[in-house]
Order: sequence, then C-alpha cells, then structure tokens
Amino acid sequence: MNRLRLLALLALTLPAPALAQSAEDRARAAASASRAKTSDSDTLLQNYVTPGLSGKPISTVDSSKQFTPNLACQKTATLLEVFVQPGSTGDLGSVRISRDTDLNGTFDASATLPVQVSGICANGVISCDAGTWNNCHSFRWAVDPNQAPRLENVAMTELAGCYCINNSCGSNLAMANLPTVLKDLGGGVVAALTTSDPRYGIAEAKVDGPVISYVGAQSTACTANPTIGQTAYRSSPTAMAGDATAASSTNSVFQMLVSSPAGTAKGIENRSCTVERRVTVLSPAIDDIISRVSGGYSTVRSGGSLDFLLGSPSDNTLSGGSCKLFDFRMTLHVGDPNRIISASLPTYFADDWGQIRIDGQLVSSGPSPWTSTGFPPGKCDLKKTSYMYPNIDLKPFLTEGDHEIWLRVAVGDHGEGYAQVHVEVDDSCRSEEQVVDQCATLAGDPQCSLQSEVADGVQTLLNGIRTGLTPVNQTRVVGNATCPITLTRDFFLKQRSYRCTFDNNAIEPDTSRGAYIIDHSTETLLADRVRGTDGSYSTTTRNFNLPDRGSVNACEAVCKTRRPQVNTAAALDGVTGAKQNDPTGWDTIYHACQDNNVCPAGDGEQLVEGCGCIDDFPEAVVMMQTVRLGGTDLVCTGTQR
Repeated sequence: MNRLRLLALLALTLPAPALAQSAEDRARAAASASRAKTSDSDTLLQNYVTPGLSGKPISTVDSSKQFTPNLACQKTATLLEVFVQPGSTGDLGSVRISRDTDLNGTFDASATLPVQVSGICANGVISCDAGTWNNCHSFRWAVDPNQAPRLENVAMTELAGCYCINNSCGSNLAMANLPTVLKDLGGGVVAALTTSDPRYGIAEAKVDGPVISYVGAQSTACTANPTIGQTAYRSSPTAMAGDATAASSTNSVFQMLVSSPAGTAKGIENRSCTVERRVTVLSPAIDDIISRVSGGYSTVRSGGSLDFLLGSPSDNTLSGGSCKLFDFRMTLHVGDPNRIISASLPTYFADDWGQIRIDGQLVSSGPSPWTSTGFPPGKCDLKKTSYMYPNIDLKPFLTEGDHEIWLRVAVGDHGEGYAQVHVEVDDSCRSEEQVVDQCATLAGDPQCSLQSEVADGVQTLLNGIRTGLTPVNQTRVVGNATCPITLTRDFFLKQRSYRCTFDNNAIEPDTSRGAYIIDHSTETLLADRVRGTDGSYSTTTRNFNLPDRGSVNACEAVCKTRRPQVNTAAALDGVTGAKQNDPTGWDTIYHACQDNNVCPAGDGEQLVEGCGCIDDFPEAVVMMQTVRLGGTDLVCTGTQR
C-alpha cells in the first residue's frame, strides 16, 4: 500500500521523462523533492503556511503547478509589530506594540510598555533596576477586553524560559542577539493574543532591525465573536461527547455502521477512574464539642477549659423555713465526646445539705450520705455551709447527646447552694482521611486490564507495562490559614485507565488458521492449515522467499558541533550564570550532513565530531538520570548540612 501511494504521488509531482526510471529511483526523487520543501519549520512556513494564510500561490512538490488557496476570511501583512529600543544599561528602555485590529492592512492601535525590560520569558518579561538584577518584578502577557496586549503582575514561578539581557549578565547582549530577543518577546505577545482570540493565526514573523512584524489572518471562522463553535470545545472538552452523541443519533451513515456486523461484534472500551486520598480538616468550635443549652447561671471559658456553674451561691439567698428542697438543673449538650479530655466535679457546697445527680443518677451528696429524693436523713438546719470536694470523673457520663446536671439543696431557715462542673476539651486541628477507590469494580472485572496509571503526575504504568518510575512521598498543606495541617503520604491521586472487552453475543472470528501459519512458518517455508467442511484439518507446506528489499545506509550521516554561549537563564534565586564559576558554556548542535559528506556548520561553531553514525544516546541517558536523581535528592532544611 505504501508503494502504491508513493507511485501515485510520483505521477502527480514528477515530469513524464522520470517515469522511465525504476520505482525505487522515482520514490527517492519524490522523497527528495518533498524533503526540500518540508525539511524544517522555516521551509515549511515559507513554502506552505505563510502563502496559504496570506492568500499567495502555493506550488506542488515538483514546482510544476501552482494554486492559490483561500484559507482565511481576512488577511493582513501587518497584524502586529513590536519595536524595541535597547538602552545603555542593556535593558530595553522602550517597547512599543502596534496592532491592526480590523485586519485592513493599517495599524490603528499602539501602546508602549510602562516598564523597562531586563529579562525575557516565554510568556512574559522581568523588569529590574537599570543594568542590574536587583528589585526585579515579574510580568505575564495578557490581553484586556479590547484584545490589547498588556502586562499583569505575577510571581516568577508563573513564568517560563526566562533569561537576562541587561548589563548584569554581559555587555551588549540585547543588541548582539536582537533577532532572538525580538522573536522571544513578540512570541509571548502573540501567544497571549491568539490564546484570547483563537480566530487569529500567525503566518510569518519578519525581523527588520529593532522591529519584528507578524503576518496574520483570521483563519478559524468568518465571525465577529471570538467564542465560536470551532473553539468552544477547548474550554469545555467534556461537551464534545454529548454533542457527538446527539449528532450521531440523527446521522444515517453512523446508524448504518452501528447496525453492521462490525458494529455489533465484540468491542474494546477504554474506561478511566481515580483512586483519591480525600482529606477533611476538622477545626470545631468549643460549643461544637460541649455547650450549656439550658439551666445553670454561668459558663467560664479559659482556652480549652470550661466551667459550668449552677445553683444560688450568694449567702442566704434561699429561704427554707423549717426545711425546704431547692432543685437547680442544667442541661449540657455533648457534640463530640472524643474531644473531651477530662470532665470532673471539683467542688460544690450547700447550706445545709447538697446532692448532685447526672441524668437522675446520684454521683455525690453531703455533708453526710443523702441517697433518697426526699428530705435528708438528719436535722435539716445544720447552722453552717458544708463544702465538698469530690473531684469525681464525669467523663463516662458525658456521652454524645444531652445530659442533665441536677443540684438539689435542702435548706433549713436560710442558706445557699453551688456546684461546678469542670471540662477540658481538645479544640486543635485534626484531619480525617479516606481513600476513595473508584477503580475497585474495574480492577475486579476479569474482562478489564489496567493500561495506564499516573500517580501524582508520575507515569507509573504505560500501555500495560510498568515504567519503573514511582512518585516520591508527597507533602501537602491542607486546611486554611487558621488551621493548616501538613501531611506526607505515598500518594494523593492515582489516575488509571482500563481497557475492557465487551461481547454483544456476536460470533468471534476464527483466527486459528492465522495463528498456525505464524507459529509454523519460517523465512523460507510457508505452512498452512485449512479446515474442511467435515471439521477435519489438512496441512500444507511450500517454499517461500521474501522479495529483495535492497540495502539502506546504517544511519543518516550527521555531524556534531559546539558554540560558546553565555548562560543568561533566570530563576527565583537570580541569574543562573552568576552562580557559576564561568558563566560561559557550550551549545551542542547536530547537523544533517550534505550529499558530499560535508558538515554544514554555522557561524561561530566548532566541529566536535565529523559526519558519520553518531550515537550519543548513552550520554543523553546519563545526563537525564543525573538531573532526575539530583532533583530527587534536593531537600529543604532549616539547618546547614
């Protein structure tokens, strides 16, 4: 099939005399012609993307024919222009952005950045004191409601690919690398603009001195509304499934395929699920643990300590005559008994007799035992106030729910009564964890097999095979500013994908013949087994030779060069090069060798290894492993180690 496609392409792209060549020669000629026009991004832009969006002619692979596509609703050669003016300190003292908002070929809006630019990022800029990397502020590109580019203050961690351009990193960096600076600066503006309004496409960027201009077009849809159906699914991808189902239900072709034998046979379905560690932070108020809901006369709080008071403690506030009983009742509501550290009856007093009951059960009496609910067993008027200090543990009584504390006082003549219930509670922050396994059903289904797993962003299983990667223990802060809790766990979220087979009671195809051919054939012998109408099998063998596939080179010849490069990358801790003994390093470059086996090295490049089969894979693996293990060993501590 691939050879037929190459021949078809050949017939369209090569002149008639080439048909006299062999099929291999014609295929090589077609591949060479195609590679000449699509070998890299620059040639692809020049030959296809830019003329296609700009309404200019595009030629076929062999350049024998041309046609003019109509891919855009509106076109402009001046969609956006960025002008920069480096200062003596190396900073970009002035950056002006001009736009063609109505795509009529003329700039109609312009603005100048309110800050100087000391560093450039893929999605923003950094502004510092002139010529230094001090007092730096980070800005990200965004657009206002009128689609005008603007800068917004962000943390540096929200920027990417930052590097320094002012004199703190080297002399004359901006002017010496002006094309790169313009492309990186303009790329951030264009990314913000096209992300906000996906109708616009950028066809080409042109650098002319301190100016970079962008050829653009409105290529997505002919509408004035940036929120269009073609781009709606990017913000709401889950809506695609419902819309597809609605469209397929009325589509005759789709319904015909669904009803076909192929559509009703056994199928495979991919199902996704998660295993999530859900953490709930509990920070209850003291009243949620225990509170006085009725009775008593006071609640005294001090931190996690509470004293519930009931009675009439003032001297001779109770008039009993010869002998009278006074009842004081207080109801305590217990919401969380597990957070009650201790509960006790430290003291109470009575003039003349006192009795304490909880939910009707007697727990203490005095000054002598008084167990009945009637009058005390002795003389009512004792002519004194009796103080009792039982310090009884009341925690077993304070289960969840409402509990009545009952103080009974017997008074002869005049007297008073008082009781104190002391409670210590734990109102500290706590966390409750629950691992919600939504994959349990799929894992237990023999028709389903685990295909992929991503644990906290680390791919641990891919295409049913373990990758050998495991996430390090994750530390997260849960809760809020008033109640933060730090948790370290082996995982918080696992995202899994299962492949499940389902059967619609269709007859499965017999693949035993193909399996027999594969298992019993060799490179020179073809074996076959055919089933007869009576159910018996007959086997045959015959000689078999693969056609000569020709010879190919062992590899594509490449060469390796290097070019000195000052490290101007910027991070939270400053410019990376300033932390090195020598900020100048090397950029390693690989080139595909020319037909005459010559290395096409660029300006300033030094040849490291000549044309040939270069295998730097072991070196790349060592470098990646070094970075990975180095990142794993990074631990932040409060003391020097």
